[in-house]
Amino acid sequence: MTDVPAYKLDPAPQGERTYTGPTRMERDSLGELPVPAEAYWGIHTERALINFPITGRSISVYSDLVNALAVVKQACARANKEIGSLDADKADLIDQICVRIRAGELHDQFKVGVIQGGAGTSTNMNTNEVIANAALVELGHPKGTYEHFSPIDDVNRSQSTNDTYPTSIKVAMSFTLRRLLDELARLTDALDAKAVEFRDVLKVGRTQMQDAVPMTLGQEFRGFAVTLREDYDRLEETIKWLSEVNLGATAIGTGITADPRYAAAASRHLAELTGLPIVTASDLIEATSDTGVFMTVSGALKRCAVKLSKICNDLRLLSSGPQAGLGEISLPAKQAGSSIMPGKVNPVIPEVVNQVAFAVIGSDATVTAASEAGQLQLNAFEPVITHQILQSLHWMTQACMTLRVNCIDGIEANHERLALMVGSSVGVVTALTPYLGYADSAKLAHEALTSHKSIADLVVDSGLMDRERVEKLLAPARLSGLQPVTQAMPVIVPEQLPEDERS
Repeated sequence: MTDVPAYKLDPAPQGERTYTGPTRMERDSLGELPVPAEAYWGIHTERALINFPITGRSISVYSDLVNALAVVKQACARANKEIGSLDADKADLIDQICVRIRAGELHDQFKVGVIQGGAGTSTNMNTNEVIANAALVELGHPKGTYEHFSPIDDVNRSQSTNDTYPTSIKVAMSFTLRRLLDELARLTDALDAKAVEFRDVLKVGRTQMQDAVPMTLGQEFRGFAVTLREDYDRLEETIKWLSEVNLGATAIGTGITADPRYAAAASRHLAELTGLPIVTASDLIEATSDTGVFMTVSGALKRCAVKLSKICNDLRLLSSGPQAGLGEISLPAKQAGSSIMPGKVNPVIPEVVNQVAFAVIGSDATVTAASEAGQLQLNAFEPVITHQILQSLHWMTQACMTLRVNCIDGIEANHERLALMVGSSVGVVTALTPYLGYADSAKLAHEALTSHKSIADLVVDSGLMDRERVEKLLAPARLSGLQPVTQAMPVIVPEQLPEDERS
């Protein structure tokens, strides 16, 4: 029997990778390496491909990150041009190439892995090399002839990985977060629509998995919408915090190699290009080492994921059955549920959203650990923070979309089942406690459970109330609180009731 590897990864090369096609030689401070002749990346990227064969996923899987890297380089070029730190023609060419990248070009040239050592240096250099080689092509020079257009001296002018990379990932998170907010808004609107559709559908409420008092199905779905709208607000708040950047800090926050005018100019241009409320951090040394905002974003994401998962748990419970479960609602049938049991249909959409939530919870733990592990003037672990948060944002966006389109929009209420359950529930006796007292109401509840008679019949048979009065007090609108009677209903005294209801 042939051994099969448990997980297939590109082999880790020793020193260099082997290419069958034409290559060009590039040199850095460590020596020379061959690079594919047609590649827009260069030797720094090549070394990263050798050093970090970890995930099999390149940073280009996050288009928002590539676009953010480009827009930061674009803002830096404009700032350098404005203050005279870079030749205007070179700055304009960088600007033009960044526009092309943001339009979707050259994304396949962003090759470094999502998990990498070096605090993002490989990602920054991959970006610098792609822009520089694209500029060389525009100028009619061969790729790799950096004496004409340099990835470091020109594209990286006034910058360090330690300020451009954190700024880029904050911009990328803001871009992706905006899409999540759009989907979250659509999902809450869909839940609100179901709340309106089910506003008059009475059902049994439950606490601790036991029957409680009546409510409407509409109230239940309204609660789902409200709780997610709260998370929308919390997530939206984080965009402001992500917009405080350390651009101009260079290596550790002292601004070494950058003109004193550069930081303000770069932040202003970045704000104009992105539409984000970008501001320069008040203390660049603190901002360069601090990852608190990432914990805040990740924590808000986890909160939203947990609450979304709880909603999906409820949907699975409410739709359980269809014969031996609660069976109060029917979810859209999306696929056959069993390879052995004919006709079985499972709640696969809520299930997949649950799994996304589990992943987001795990990602938050990773972000927490990586943030804590930072040392002195820099956190070296921002690549894994970036990967985890961008993945969580993307997965949550897709989860909200599929939950809305493939589940919420098609939910139906099982009216007969709901009416039957409310009619036989002893929970309705709670509505009579202000009139009968707790002790008599408890006796009625116990008798209803043992005799299987309705509460209304028992009240009338006991002579405590006539049929008309019982039916009025147990009307669906009163039971669900849609017709306000007692506000919060803690203790009711006759003076608080309408005159015709005092007894």
